[in-house]
Amino acid sequence: MNWKFWNKNKTNTKAKKKSKSREWADAIVFAVIAATLIRTFFIEAYTIPTPSMERSLLVGDFLFVSKLNYGPRIPMTPIAFPFAHHTMPLINTKAYWDGWELGYHRLPGFGEVKKGDVVVFNYPMDADTPYFRPVDKRENYIKRCQGTPGDTLSVVNAQVFINGKAAPNPPEGQIDYTYTTKGMDLNPQIKQDLHISQYDPSSPNITMTADVFNIVKKYPSVQSIAPNIRKPGEPDQVYPTNYNHPVGPPNLMLPGKQHDYKWNVDNYGPIIIPKKGWTVKLDSVTYPIYMRCIGVYENNKIQIVGNDILINGKKADSYTFKMNYYWMMGDNRHDSLDSRYWGFVPEDHIVGKALFIWMSWDDDAPFFSKIRWSRLFRGIN
Repeated sequence: MNWKFWNKNKTNTKAKKKSKSREWADAIVFAVIAATLIRTFFIEAYTIPTPSMERSLLVGDFLFVSKLNYGPRIPMTPIAFPFAHHTMPLINTKAYWDGWELGYHRLPGFGEVKKGDVVVFNYPMDADTPYFRPVDKRENYIKRCQGTPGDTLSVVNAQVFINGKAAPNPPEGQIDYTYTTKGMDLNPQIKQDLHISQYDPSSPNITMTADVFNIVKKYPSVQSIAPNIRKPGEPDQVYPTNYNHPVGPPNLMLPGKQHDYKWNVDNYGPIIIPKKGWTVKLDSVTYPIYMRCIGVYENNKIQIVGNDILINGKKADSYTFKMNYYWMMGDNRHDSLDSRYWGFVPEDHIVGKALFIWMSWDDDAPFFSKIRWSRLFRGIN
């Protein structure tokens, strides 16, 4: 008699071994998922493409940006190709599907965005034509936070003021100077040693930090040198003067009541940075400043009927903000496309805080000097 009848259908066959191709496929899938989770919720690498943050950050600096400091943002456009931000390489098509978008949610972080932080965020103007990108697929920008929600910010002769007090200037921040010499120009080696930039050799303008300026002005060959600062009252194409509303009817300004701000990059404001729950009175002065926040970032329909402002079909003479906003500026103040040109950064555009430089590569240097060894693993202040 077979006393093992209960396992007569069981077999002792060994588990089928995976093929090499299956093992590689599993490993790749695991690596992609792990890397995506790390990039989304913990830390991500970025590269500095422009000189807007020089000399704090240089073109060719590679940095790590923490998602934990301000809280990881839950993906708002979840269906996307891994490791491609908004455009597929080579084929130049969208790397995401915007047919399914989620609302803005953020996990708890270590703290809030503070004045002086170097912050990566999504470029707000990518909401406009020709891109109309979702929030989390807008281009990544990096600037220094100069103003936080509720602050009153102004720029006076290139000096930022917050709530009436001069803000600390970045240690490596720089501006343009106009100079003349008593004969020959400055020695090119001096410019290189002192990290003086001159983007146009035919121009009398050079770019440097305040410490370098104090050195250069003492050179016997320098006849005169002064900051190249725009005077108050000389209007420039800055926000909100240069702004056209991207949605709705072409004319969304109050008829016959356009305010002449006469602001420029060196003398700007004062301007109040919106704070969640703050109610602003809407008139000919405030409406152009906050129209973009109300209509684009907080998804309201704005109309102008006669002299009246309609928000979602209802007449409005005030508005209460739903989000916090920030004011971002580059440390290279005269070569930075920042909040002075396009306005506020909403909280849902904040990506993370820049932590440290892990690699720095100088394309213009000789081959064996391309790595800037002194910048490796340098913290970002």
